[in-house]
Amino acid sequence: MQTPADLASLGLPPADQVGFVVRDLEASMNLYGPLFGPWSLMDGSVNDSDFRGRSSDVKLNIAFGQSGPLQIELIEWVEGDSPHAEFIRAGREGMHHLRFRVDDADAWIEKLKTVGYQPAWYKKWCADTTFVYMERPGDPLWIEFLQMPPGGPGTS
Repeated sequence: MQTPADLASLGLPPADQVGFVVRDLEASMNLYGPLFGPWSLMDGSVNDSDFRGRSSDVKLNIAFGQSGPLQIELIEWVEGDSPHAEFIRAGREGMHHLRFRVDDADAWIEKLKTVGYQPAWYKKWCADTTFVYMERPGDPLWIEFLQMPPGGPGTS
């Protein structure tokens, strides 16, 4: 496994989101509301993504809160195959990933491969919007890259 200095040398931008996978979204919103609320809700379902080399549809319920400039994401897995499903099926709940907004997700995939990460969940929504979740052996924390213009998909 690479050292933290190796990761720092890659030039990652600051993380802009911490993602938590939770079993019960409403209970978690109530529990963490005093720290990160108020919440905004979203249907986080993703169709036709690539999960571990095969097409997957997943249903997710999501709540977004804030801690200063850092977005807090609560993710309730409902059905389908995704990193969140694996996390819950393994009996886990809690901090799952850090997200970094980048200009070129595919280039960052190649950079993180040099320190042992591999893409596991990938979706190209449109020409200017892509996300990828990356994992590495022995590390429980996933990395997410989001490539999306500030105004949203299709606004670049």
